[in-house]
Parts: sequence; C-alpha cells; structure tokens
Amino acid sequence: MPQTLTLHPDRLLPVDSKVRDIARALYAQVKGLPIISPHGHTDPSWFAQNECFGNAAELLLKPDHYVLRMLYSQGIPMEDLGIAPKGSVSSADPREAWRLFGQNYFLFRGTPSQIWLDWVFAEAFGIDVALSGETADHYFDTINAKLASDEFRPRALFDRFDIEVIATTENPLDTLEHHKTIRDSGWNGRVITAYRPDPVVDPEFEGFLDNLQRFSDITGEDCLTWQGYLAAHRQRRAFFAEMGATSTDHGHPTPATADLSPADAEALFTRVTSGTCSLQDAELFRAQMLTEMAGMSLEDGLVMQIHPGSFRNHNPQLFERFGRDIGADIPMRTEYVENLRPLLAKYGNERDLSIILFTLDETVYSRELAPLAGHYPVLKLGPAWWFHDSPEGMRRFRRMTTETAGFYNTVGFNDDTRAFLSIPARHELARRIDCGYLAELVAEHRLSEEAAANLAADLAYNLAKEAYKL
Repeated sequence: MPQTLTLHPDRLLPVDSKVRDIARALYAQVKGLPIISPHGHTDPSWFAQNECFGNAAELLLKPDHYVLRMLYSQGIPMEDLGIAPKGSVSSADPREAWRLFGQNYFLFRGTPSQIWLDWVFAEAFGIDVALSGETADHYFDTINAKLASDEFRPRALFDRFDIEVIATTENPLDTLEHHKTIRDSGWNGRVITAYRPDPVVDPEFEGFLDNLQRFSDITGEDCLTWQGYLAAHRQRRAFFAEMGATSTDHGHPTPATADLSPADAEALFTRVTSGTCSLQDAELFRAQMLTEMAGMSLEDGLVMQIHPGSFRNHNPQLFERFGRDIGADIPMRTEYVENLRPLLAKYGNERDLSIILFTLDETVYSRELAPLAGHYPVLKLGPAWWFHDSPEGMRRFRRMTTETAGFYNTVGFNDDTRAFLSIPARHELARRIDCGYLAELVAEHRLSEEAAANLAADLAYNLAKEAYKL
C-alpha cells in the first residue's frame, strides 16, 4: 500500500514543548508574509511567455541540480533523467524519467530536497500519497493535468504564492528581451534581472575572448582595450538597472581582491586578452575586477553580491558532455580576511556601498565573516546559500554569526534555485527554522517576545527587501 503524504504542522520546530509553543506563535505571524526572492536563477521566459509548463519532469526534475546530483551519485545516467548532451535534444521519455525518479525517491530521505519536494507535492498539487515507484504514474498524471490548467501557468503561480519580487540572473551579453516582454505586458508581477558579469570577467570562462568580442558588438566599445572594457561594463550595468536590476552577482572561485595602479591594471588586461595568460594572471584579473565592480557599485548604487568558494564543473566528463550547472559544483575551503583586504581598504568604510557576502565554507562563519560584517559598514552576510539552505545549515549560520554580527548585518533568506516551485517551499522552511531559533532565545530570556516577533518579520521579509533596495 502507498504511504500517506502528510506535512506535520510542527515540522522543523523545536522539540521542547515550551519552546515549540513560542515558535508556533512567531511562525503564525510571519507565514503569510510575501516572498522576496532577490538571488535566484529562474528563467525569465517563463513569466514573459506565460505558457503552461510541459510536464512534471520538465518542471521538477530537470532544473533541480540537488536532485540530479543525488541520482547521478547512485549511478543513474543523466541521459535517463532527460538531460541531453550539449548540442542535442533529449530522447528520454519524460514519464520514464519520472518513474526512475519515483523508484529512487527513497534516496532523499533526511535531505532538504525531500522537505522541499514533499511541500510542493502536498501544498502545490494536493497529492496525499508519498512518491515511490508504485505511485510515480499517479504523480506524473496528476501533476501534468494540473500543469495544463490556467491556474498553474507561471504568472498564476507567482501570484498564488504571493511572490512580491523575483530577481533572475543574466550576463552582460544577454539582450534581456524576456524582461522587456514582461515590462511591456501590463502584468503587475515584478520580475527583475541582476548583472552577472562572469563570462566577460573570468579569463577561464569558456569562450572568454569570443565573449569580449560580443561585448564590443553589443556596446559599441572596444572591449580589447582597458578603458573600452570598463566603459562597456558601465554601459551594460546602466541598461540592467533600467530594466529593473538592483544588484550585481559575482561567482568567482575565490574572494581574492586587488587594487592595482591604473598602469598595472591595464598591463594585466593586455596579458589576459593575449590569449596566453597564466593561471596567476587570471586570478589577479578576477581579483582586480571585484574591486573595479565595487567602485562601479558605489557610482551607480547597485548592490554587490560575492559568492565564491565553489569548484565549478568539478567533474570534467560531465562538463564536457552536458555543460554547466548539472550538479558537479563542489564547495572549497575559502579565506576572506586577507583576500578581501585590498577591496575593504579602498571601499570598506563607504556608507553608500553595500556588499553581500556568501560562502560555501561554513568554517569561516564565526572566525572571519561575522567579525568582518560586524565591523565594516559596506558588508552584510547572505545566509543560507546553495548547500546551506537546509535546516541544519540555517541553524548553524544563526548560531555561528549572531553573537558577533547580530541579525541586522545579515540580509534575510536568499533562495538560490532554478526550480520555480521550490521557492515558496524554501521560504517556508527558512521561516520555521528562524522562528525556532528565535524561540530558543526567548525561552532563555535573551530576547523578549516582542523583539522576537519583530525579528521574525525582519528575517522573513524586511531585511532582504531593504538590503537589495527592493
């Protein structure tokens, strides 16, 4: 017999009954707040075209790298899950891919993915039996039938889950045509972009020199000269801001920064664009560009996000066959104090500049990040990013940073997902975890109930809205 799927009303809340009662009361006050999603990777074409999602596998399986990496780790080929090699179209039957997912759903026991997905299955689609090989067809047919209805089009779901704003992520070579379509459509949903310059900032990014040529073509600047290259960035940043962007987004391997003289920066750029730059030059150029981008943010007011520490495309065979973003990015040890010092020495005391730091290395929370954010006016911490947007990751973040940085040097919850329906699921989880943490402080008489209630609303909604200028 299939197991029943139920979501316990006290899930993720503290076990101690007295603390749980406080957490329940706090959660009741924030569970209905609108969702601010300022750091995401959803596809703007969904909201521009507002077409029905194709099927369960297209919506919930293929975009979710957490799901893909777990299934691949158990020896399931990407092709069988509907992931096509570069330059080709998948021949996998979506129903068969979903059946394979259902048969292996037990692999996600105890993981955040199961928490998010069970919420989506129960709350979004009203399914009351657990996913398994036995129920996979029932899931596939139920989800597909609902996806064919107007109530499950992207804009309707956006409104249903009370999403106030979503920021997608595009690079400077993107024309932002989908954002133009959204803006001109008359729909009142707010979907904005964010400036992610990695393809034209990282000399190790595939096609870097070709990207610079395209950068020149788009902007009319000579991006093989240092001054033309910087002017092109300023031009595209202004265009992104015109299209709604309030932030930039930088996914460098390390948080290294540099403050070279103009002559040395230009000489470095010449080496980088020669096509034969060294690994050291590539790292130094990325470091210099973080500082350059901080200066541009001071000029144009865009909030700067830095999230280093991922060894991207760690599996070379998967990268060569399927390309980026299919689950083979691995956290690395990351150092911030020395790496950020050149940037902070130049801009760290500016009150009109805002830099949000993320990390995949939890060991630096209390040792480096909390003290840095607890001192420099420009810095705030972005909690719960990627591998850490999980119950234990969220708890660890609060416990390791609050004493030194406080709550107000953080920016609320940031969902980092390509799977659209996991956005409300992740925010629901984050609100429960934060209310549980605040309830502990109330029970220990470290916070009043009134202060905890104010903080619960700030963590769920206000801090992200303020930090990202939304």
